[in-house]
Amino acid sequence: MSVLVVGLSHKGAPLTTLERVALSGDALDKLLHDVSRADDVAGTFVLSTCNRVEIYAEVDKFHGAVTVVCELLSRHSQVAPAELTPYLYVHYQDRAVQHLLAVACGLDSMVIGESQILGQLRHALHLARERGTLGRALSDLGSLALRAGKRAQSQTSIGAAGASLVSVGLQVATGHLEGNGAAGTDGASSPAAAGLAGKRVLVVGAGAMSGLVVASVARAGAAGLTVASRTLQRAQRLAASARGRASEMSDLVAEMAAADLVVTCTGASGHVITADMVSDALRARADAASSSGGLSGGVPPTVLVLLDLAMPRDVDPQVADLPGVIVTDLQTLAADGHSAFDPGEREIGEVRKIMAEELASHMSARRAAAVTPTVVALRAKAARVVDAEIARLAGRLDGLNASAMDEIAKSMQRVTDKLLHDPTVRIKELAGSPGADSYEDALRVLFDLDPAAVQAVAQADAKLAGWPDAATERAGDGA
Repeated sequence: MSVLVVGLSHKGAPLTTLERVALSGDALDKLLHDVSRADDVAGTFVLSTCNRVEIYAEVDKFHGAVTVVCELLSRHSQVAPAELTPYLYVHYQDRAVQHLLAVACGLDSMVIGESQILGQLRHALHLARERGTLGRALSDLGSLALRAGKRAQSQTSIGAAGASLVSVGLQVATGHLEGNGAAGTDGASSPAAAGLAGKRVLVVGAGAMSGLVVASVARAGAAGLTVASRTLQRAQRLAASARGRASEMSDLVAEMAAADLVVTCTGASGHVITADMVSDALRARADAASSSGGLSGGVPPTVLVLLDLAMPRDVDPQVADLPGVIVTDLQTLAADGHSAFDPGEREIGEVRKIMAEELASHMSARRAAAVTPTVVALRAKAARVVDAEIARLAGRLDGLNASAMDEIAKSMQRVTDKLLHDPTVRIKELAGSPGADSYEDALRVLFDLDPAAVQAVAQADAKLAGWPDAATERAGDGA
């Protein structure tokens, strides 16, 4: 089995294409199911985030698997192959493993070094495991990537150099607020704090990313925080964590009219904020300013800033054409919002060193595990030879007492163990070197090991670990 990844990301695909391909809920479940049941595929998981959609698969054959995965991604995203193919990339075997490690370590993110990807990868693996599509190889590979990502965040400065997407988004969006009469900026500890001090912020959505936004806004000293969600109870819980207030989505226009900054990240399939809604909000705030005689009474300034972190987009692109409105979305961030946060070569070099160490350790353990069935089969054959010889001696030396026979048996076992010790240790050492397969083959030929016995040991190890082989899994599908 080899690892294949087919995907598209912010690096090569426009936002309009990415948001059409982004999958969640039932659509993601169906894609997982269909890919895992395809010919030449033994297991799969899908990493679908704001900036990428990637299908990882354990495959028998490269070309057939690539074709079927691309077809299924096109079918489930409802994006025609002719529109999708120009933006797809394909990695196979070692390149696929290296790519996943780079993704987990934040080196392939829009904001280099961001740590949110670890949670997104963990969720993708958990979902595939729950749906029964995650094979042993991909599970091990996922654990490897998560471990490398954690080390990158904890053992290097990549996380400090590369802020999260939320942090960078707030940095860019609040930059537009600085000319809007910000108060209380003296002593601000960061650009975000300087831009949000004394400001009113509306967060639309109550998911994980919204939680990061709320925490960041609260730390920045915003004057007011409101959370709006389709589920009022979730909005109330999130708002309470930062001493804010909750709102119904039906009151969104009124809440936008009272806000300086609107941050939205709902995960909805359609636009949550339309041009008509924003126009109504601008009129409401203009009326409020007029009736209060200017900007007194806490009425926000004229410019309304919206930060859209959702994929697909929550904010209708036409909103950006309205006067008095500034929209920052993922496409804006990809163009110019993260360059100031790129880490240097030293930080990236440290992360790549961790990736190399983890990959080398993984490959060494994998090769050692591959020869284990041969070693077990060799020792099992040796044990049978010893048992047969003891039985022969017992028949010929009829007068020998049990104690003497037991001592003979132990001596023969010790001799066998000593003779086999060096070959078995050496074969495990050689498992990580070039031509490892030929050494294993030589061991099987020299000791005349039955291939079926070796295979039986490998299958027994898999079942003991709770990983049925692909044939068993497929046979159970029709039950």
